[in-house]
Amino acid sequence: MQQSPRPTPSRTVHVIGAGPAGLMAAERLAQAGATVVVHERMPSVARKMLMAGRGGLNLTHSEPLDRFTTRYGSAQPTAAAWIDRFTPTDLTAWVEALGQETFVGSSGRVFPRAMKASPLVRAWLARLSELNVEIRTRSRWVGWRDRALAFETPDGERLERPDAVVLALGGASWPRLGSDGVWAPWLEAAGASVTPFRPANVGFDVAWSPLFRDRFAGQPLKGVAVTHGDRTARGEAMIARYGIEGGAIYALSAALRTTVETDCRADIQIDLKPDVAVGKLTDRLSKPRGKASLSNHLRKAVGLDPAAVALLYEAGPLPASPRAIAERIKATPLTLTGVQGLERAISSAGGVALDGVDERLMLKARPGVFVAGEMLDWEAPTGGYLLQASFASGVVAAAGVIDWLDSRD
Repeated sequence: MQQSPRPTPSRTVHVIGAGPAGLMAAERLAQAGATVVVHERMPSVARKMLMAGRGGLNLTHSEPLDRFTTRYGSAQPTAAAWIDRFTPTDLTAWVEALGQETFVGSSGRVFPRAMKASPLVRAWLARLSELNVEIRTRSRWVGWRDRALAFETPDGERLERPDAVVLALGGASWPRLGSDGVWAPWLEAAGASVTPFRPANVGFDVAWSPLFRDRFAGQPLKGVAVTHGDRTARGEAMIARYGIEGGAIYALSAALRTTVETDCRADIQIDLKPDVAVGKLTDRLSKPRGKASLSNHLRKAVGLDPAAVALLYEAGPLPASPRAIAERIKATPLTLTGVQGLERAISSAGGVALDGVDERLMLKARPGVFVAGEMLDWEAPTGGYLLQASFASGVVAAAGVIDWLDSRD
């Protein structure tokens, strides 16, 4: 893990946004000797991270870096440069240095042993306190007043004039947790280019039959493979009343979103038994089933759960031959008719254009203002890729601040 050079200790840096990117930038800046103040509009910090950690905080992924960095689409070169500065190995070591043991799951994902975010956040806040980082909650940035930063606080408006600022306000997903994207026009007025926000890692609408929707909403399709075009993602999909969501869907969400926006629909195929070949499925289905119904035969002979069996029927009447049924199991067709909104999205695409910041993540249009995390225009699937890049961008922004301050000195 690279250590940043030390700036002049008298320098003051304000970090706006207390999520993973902002807090990581604050830690690195304080370790380098800067006086750091963090502003958070909500009553407490890291709310989105805490929410994500309720089901097991997926910190990063253990796959090789050359494959890891392919997960960032058109932003791959930029994200790869960040992650080269703060790798998954660095992130794991940082978590464990906070006293939080980690482990690698069967999917290659890395989790804290506690399987939640709250112990990690508590340990992190203790470290920041030891570094004399000041955290001001209920301090909402409302733009610039001339060259000063303006904040709404319980005591009224407050103006601040730090030597540098790191903006880490998040994107526009889950706005109730603090990331609402209202800052976009302020940065545009300052000369930055901001791409409109779109939902990422989000569910898609499906016109389920009422019977299927009422019976199976909330049921998982475990260990499936989802294909759209020439891309396939394995994982879990979750049946929702509105349609379908889950990790296997999120991994394809950027391409699916684009197709739905262009064609008003997107077709996918779900392989309900990705580890079993068509021939083997055909053999199993060809065995006599006696008085058992076809649904029971599918459950017993193939190992499909009730939700998977119902999905086969949802795609249309089942063919008669075992071979044709096996082919349906391997490629159950499903049409997506719409995209859920930002309020239901795990993350967002869009934000400050990457060509509007330099390699230090400083706004080209506003020297001394740095941007980190989901405010920037990049996206990645769940699986550890989101958090990894957010943390890493905070590291890069902090180093950029230090470099810029040193150059001014």
